[in-house]
Amino acid sequence: MCVGVPMRIVEINYPMAVAEAKGVKRNINLMLIPEEDVKVGDYVMVHVGSAIEVISEEAANDIWEALDELLEFMDQESG
Repeated sequence: MCVGVPMRIVEINYPMAVAEAKGVKRNINLMLIPEEDVKVGDYVMVHVGSAIEVISEEAANDIWEALDELLEFMDQESG
């Protein structure tokens, strides 16, 4: 199974960027997205350290809501 994580771009030095999610910042690669298609403040789906697509803020929030529910369920099952 592959899991992507939505992150918000906070700094760009193409082809690299700094992205943030839930207070955690990571260096990510933007090589799969054309330089003119991404800007600071955009949300991207990140998989294995690479942004694979630009997504809306609404989609990012929906994905995080689903991931948070999944993590809560997993915690209940293991505890």
